[in-house]
Amino acid sequence: MKISEIAQAINGEILTKNHDNELDIKSACSADLMSDVMAFSKENAMLLTGLINPQVVRTAEMMDMKVIVFVRGKKPTESMIELAEEKGIALIATEYPLFEASGRLYEKGIQGSGEN
Repeated sequence: MKISEIAQAINGEILTKNHDNELDIKSACSADLMSDVMAFSKENAMLLTGLINPQVVRTAEMMDMKVIVFVRGKKPTESMIELAEEKGIALIATEYPLFEASGRLYEKGIQGSGEN
C-alpha cells in the first residue's frame, strides 16, 4: 500500500511531507514496546503504536521502517515530526484504536510483520 492509501484506510492524517509517496508497504508491526518492534519487524514494514516519544522515530529509523501510524488520536510533538522528516519517515495519526487500525489495514492486504 502507498502512504496515501494507508491514511485513507484508517481515516488518518499525514503529518509529514518529506517521504517517498511511491513506497509500497506490505507489512506492519503493532506495538507499544520498542523491544518487540526490534524483535519482530520485517523489512519494509510500518509501525502502528500509541507511544509518543522520540524513541519511536529512532526505532523506526534503526529498523528501516518508513511509516509510523499513531493511534487513539495521539499526535507526535513538533520535534518528532521534524526528526521524522529529516529521516524520510512518514507519520500518520488516526483516531482508531490500535486493534481497529491494524484490522482495517489487514483487510486491505497488509500482513503482520511477526508472521513466519
